[in-house]
Amino acid sequence: MQLSHAWPQDAPRFDDGNLVSCAGLVPVMALAEQAGLSELVAGKVAFTATMVASAGANPAGKLTAIVAGMAGGADSIDDLNIIRAGGMPRLFDHVYAPATLGQFLREFTHGHSLQVASVARAHLVNLVTTTGLLPGIEQQAYVDIDSLLRPVFGHTKQGASFGHTKISGKQVLRRGLSPLVTTISTDHGAPVVAGIRLRAGKSGSGKNAASMVAEAIRTARAAGATGEILVRGDSAYGTSTVVNACVTAGVRFSVVLTQNRAVQRAIASIDKHAWTPVRYPGAVLDPDTGELISDAEVAEVEFTAFVSTHHPVTARLIVRRVRDRAKTDELFPVWRYHPFFTNNAEPTVQADITHRRHAIIETVFADLIDGPLAHLPSGRFAANSVWAICAVITHNLLRAAGCLAGGRHTAARGATLRRELVVVPARLARPAGRRVLHLPSHWPWSMPWTAFWDAVFAIHTPAAA
Repeated sequence: MQLSHAWPQDAPRFDDGNLVSCAGLVPVMALAEQAGLSELVAGKVAFTATMVASAGANPAGKLTAIVAGMAGGADSIDDLNIIRAGGMPRLFDHVYAPATLGQFLREFTHGHSLQVASVARAHLVNLVTTTGLLPGIEQQAYVDIDSLLRPVFGHTKQGASFGHTKISGKQVLRRGLSPLVTTISTDHGAPVVAGIRLRAGKSGSGKNAASMVAEAIRTARAAGATGEILVRGDSAYGTSTVVNACVTAGVRFSVVLTQNRAVQRAIASIDKHAWTPVRYPGAVLDPDTGELISDAEVAEVEFTAFVSTHHPVTARLIVRRVRDRAKTDELFPVWRYHPFFTNNAEPTVQADITHRRHAIIETVFADLIDGPLAHLPSGRFAANSVWAICAVITHNLLRAAGCLAGGRHTAARGATLRRELVVVPARLARPAGRRVLHLPSHWPWSMPWTAFWDAVFAIHTPAAA
């Protein structure tokens, strides 16, 4: 592309109060209200005493303003100014300055963050019932749990401490905060976040995992998961408390076990003829031999875990083994073993494939980090906790928007949904007192955007006479 005209120095002028940079926030926030976001906040979040008299006023308006800013791309408190530019105050009520919203976040305590977490769960349930999010949830639902470490660099961040994380496959220590996240997904629906709990960076990955799993299961049930639920996790969650939480809730589990001596004995007891090659989706055939390049094999054995506790559990120990290619001078095959413990009723090979799909939670982490969770902006721990919960509400809201837009947007990344459905420039006009949004002609995603708009405002369209 080349410029078609020569531009004078004084050509750009920030002086039009009728232009909006995020016209997609109109249907997005209308969808949030249809799912009862403001009513839930008003009914669940209450401040009895505040450091600043007016800071805790109108929590519904302020929390929805934060969610709107995040949906528009804000990843810090200053970025929330996006909702005040141009004609945005003409489209929305309760448009607050970032300083006001920052002071509001600093008023939160741990108890208040639990109230907002309750709002996030109830709002997700309403989104599922309103938009058809999570198709097929009544037959099969998957609850995944994992943690991540978000680095922080200020020395005044409450709760910040050194924790383990992986960078380029290597374990390193980084100073930060560690959110624990649970997600809900289906065979035909992209994952949404059931809950998030901010913890100190040094917290073990499995801390509070059992209660988070129990909350996620209750949320899935409330959202319509009347069929089977499978809880998946890595070795940090292969514990007696997590597994027994699943057993108590009447759901299936699939968690990795640490290879202690009992697990190693169980693996050694597997007959050498019991191993079955597994064909993973997307596996590649060797053009010379016609065999799978992946040489993974699976087998299973009955196993009783947690025998030293009051609640031992007997289920299937499914083991995946792969050749250790680091041993190039081997006289006989050397294998690396990856066991997981499950009461999944699927055949061994399919149960292994289903367990490995636990990695879908990493796509949620990528979305959150590429969006509002890029930073934890406050020095106060409770404020950052509420910021993380608002990021989850925004993620689920954008996922519901993509579901209504249809097509590839049902599984699109958060950045794609923001770029194509939310951050759409428009000019606000009022011919004959009727509000009209003039959007760019030839907008590449005008059809899904219009489908999203029509789906949100259909129930408000007056019937023809």
